[in-house]
Amino acid sequence: MNTTEFLTISAAICPDRDFMVSDGNKTSYMGASARVNSLAFKLAEMGVEKQDRIGIISVNRPQYIEAYFAAAKTGAIFVPLNFRAKTEELEYMLAASEAKYVFVGSRYLDMAREMAPHLPALKQWISIDEPSPGMLNYQDLVDPDFEDEYYGEIEDEDVTILMFTSGTTGRPKAVPLTHGSFGSYILENVSPADPEMEEKNLLTVPLYHVAGIQGMLAGVYGGRTLVLLPQFEVRKWLETVQREKINRAMLVPTMLKQIIDYKDFGQYDLSSLEVITYGAAAMPFPVIKKAIELFPGTSFINAFGQTETGSTITMLGPEDHKIEGTEEEKEKKLKRLATSIGKPLPDVEVAIIDESGNFLPPNQVGEIVARGPRVMAGYWKDEEKTAMAFIADGWLKTSDQGWMDEEGYLYRSGRADDVIIRGGENISPKEVEEALISHPKIEEVAVIGLPDEEWGQEPHAVVVLKEGETATHEEIIDFTRDKLAGFKRPRSVIFVDELPRTAIGKLQRKILVKNYSPS
Repeated sequence: MNTTEFLTISAAICPDRDFMVSDGNKTSYMGASARVNSLAFKLAEMGVEKQDRIGIISVNRPQYIEAYFAAAKTGAIFVPLNFRAKTEELEYMLAASEAKYVFVGSRYLDMAREMAPHLPALKQWISIDEPSPGMLNYQDLVDPDFEDEYYGEIEDEDVTILMFTSGTTGRPKAVPLTHGSFGSYILENVSPADPEMEEKNLLTVPLYHVAGIQGMLAGVYGGRTLVLLPQFEVRKWLETVQREKINRAMLVPTMLKQIIDYKDFGQYDLSSLEVITYGAAAMPFPVIKKAIELFPGTSFINAFGQTETGSTITMLGPEDHKIEGTEEEKEKKLKRLATSIGKPLPDVEVAIIDESGNFLPPNQVGEIVARGPRVMAGYWKDEEKTAMAFIADGWLKTSDQGWMDEEGYLYRSGRADDVIIRGGENISPKEVEEALISHPKIEEVAVIGLPDEEWGQEPHAVVVLKEGETATHEEIIDFTRDKLAGFKRPRSVIFVDELPRTAIGKLQRKILVKNYSPS
């Protein structure tokens, strides 16, 4: 099943149901389907052909979702772009994808004009929020009363989205994802639209991220109402959940932490929330433990994956978040909740390999590899990076270190290139961070390896203290004496106001290494 059928089927099953809610405006499934079909016809009239690339630079808006489905219907490849990226980065991504048409939000119009002379493949910008000189106007391309259905020749193996990874160093890599990649996950894990069952899904994860796209497509297939926030703000999130009686939400760990720490959290009625899915970055155990206590009627799901795997490949489900049973069972669940990223989903295989590519038995640390119908076939027009990313038989190297227990639960111990090697001994930054984060004065911590003449590398802790707290270097290191072997203890503590993170909350560890390495 290709992704355009998700909207077609849901519009047929629940035509009058609200499909999108944004800034107080509502669009029904039938109305959105008409707009999408009219836009698809317009794109075809403009010369868009199968596998042409169509980009977009915008925050989460209804036009974003309409533009995706219209592009997909024509067989074109949609290219969602990070609206937080710098002009040079956006220019690189647009040039690498050879986008012919680009939808652009109002706050990025000046940036678009600056880039235009350097994009030879570009034919036209399309302004989605307001008329803009020299650009096509989005509203002129859509007709809410359109009645015809656009039918394109689309196969499940056709690429539907070209998504750039949010790497912390170097140029982002372009990952082609097929209709089948998204369909494999959604058909296996999401119930189809039901005229008798209504759900509201709050979408705040940006749509340029694979988790945002997956969440959007899952909502469309499920016939849910998508409530869009252009960008995440704690107070607006809380107000929206209360006002719209939201049933489902997806958050990255930094978002969840900001929500449960918000000073007026208790003033909002959040009882409608049935499911909170979190992922895209490591979740500190104190945060999820507190969240479970504050959302007693809510099920939690920890989803782990990456762009190259078409998003989620392992999941820690609602039952794993219920700390019940005997004391032994509770202890086991708490440990798993603190450290595991769950079990592989049915349509994907996950394994652990050593540096030579040999598969490892349970409880041995190595690199996490995955294969299945959702895993990319290779990077866009980059044979060298593709060859480096795979081992034999289609196994993708995720660059994440981890291990698997006898019950099939996966545990992530950090990025392969984050491992600190001190005198030949490997140190996992995550292990040291888990020891430090339990300190009552520490809000956040990142452990990095810095060059050392004698040992090669030494571990150092970069610490954000809780508001109003003070601490010394010695106090923090002493705290780890009964928790870590001597060679794993930080050699220094660097106190900072905040840690550098990407837009979706991933720690930018390499920036810290660069900032604090000896010159």
